[in-house]
Amino acid sequence: MNNPLFKSGFVALIGAPNAGKSTLLNNLLGQKISITSRRPQTTRHRILGIKTTEDSQVVYVDTPGMHLGGKKALNKYLNKTADTSLMGVDVIVWVKDDMQWDDIDISILEKLRTEGAPVVLAINKIDKIDNKEVLLPFIQKISLEHDFKSIIPISALTGKQLDAFEELLLGLLPEGELMFPEDQVTDSSERFMTTEIIREKLIRRLGQEIPHSISISIDQFKVEEKITRIYAVIWVEREGQKNIVIGDKGAGLKDIGTQARLDIEKMLDAKVYLNLWVKVKKNWSDSERDLVGLGYRGLE
Repeated sequence: MNNPLFKSGFVALIGAPNAGKSTLLNNLLGQKISITSRRPQTTRHRILGIKTTEDSQVVYVDTPGMHLGGKKALNKYLNKTADTSLMGVDVIVWVKDDMQWDDIDISILEKLRTEGAPVVLAINKIDKIDNKEVLLPFIQKISLEHDFKSIIPISALTGKQLDAFEELLLGLLPEGELMFPEDQVTDSSERFMTTEIIREKLIRRLGQEIPHSISISIDQFKVEEKITRIYAVIWVEREGQKNIVIGDKGAGLKDIGTQARLDIEKMLDAKVYLNLWVKVKKNWSDSERDLVGLGYRGLE
């Protein structure tokens, strides 16, 4: 990389839960590194996605959705992770997926006003807007709320306007050097990615409430010559939740394990043996000690 005009920097993706930040990250990178679902609060950790071209290296920071009202230790952790992910970034992208203005938007805006980085507002999911004529008046209205560097409508799902979006970001990034190897796409370990894949399959299979009471830990991750053996624990908070995850005669757990194993094999490009256990740890989501034990960092 001897390009004297090479651009590099960190871009934080923030927004309310389920705004489409992880879908946007995956589409920008052209591969899946952040799990997605229709459930709010799917993303629980700061995840880096690295995109390197001949002219630039953009390090995207996917963050948990900022939300109000949650008083559990897990909710506080999610908001703290989102806040600290803004520190030291070069550009902040606020991903907003509706044309409403409510308390969570006011809260996000208050945080942005204390940050020094330029802010781009990306209005996501425009593919779902039936009447496009309402878009321009909304952009004009929201532009009065903050000195945005730019407001751009996009669709993270279909890719509409993403080329223009990336060009816009590059114009805001400083000249610099490679911060990560050219072929690296994330700083997440294979163990971490494995837990996220398992959690994604659980979220997509289960109902509205249970996913928030689930966490995954890895007991063993053993790479052998012909197979990788993974032993993982699905933690829930109540016995009733354990029974729901396992399903009738173990059918639910078997299905989750099969789906997760196939995705893990794609990620590792190797044959995988996946063994899943379901265990109860009462009220783990409201215990900072349990959160640390389950790998939620920054609470020590």
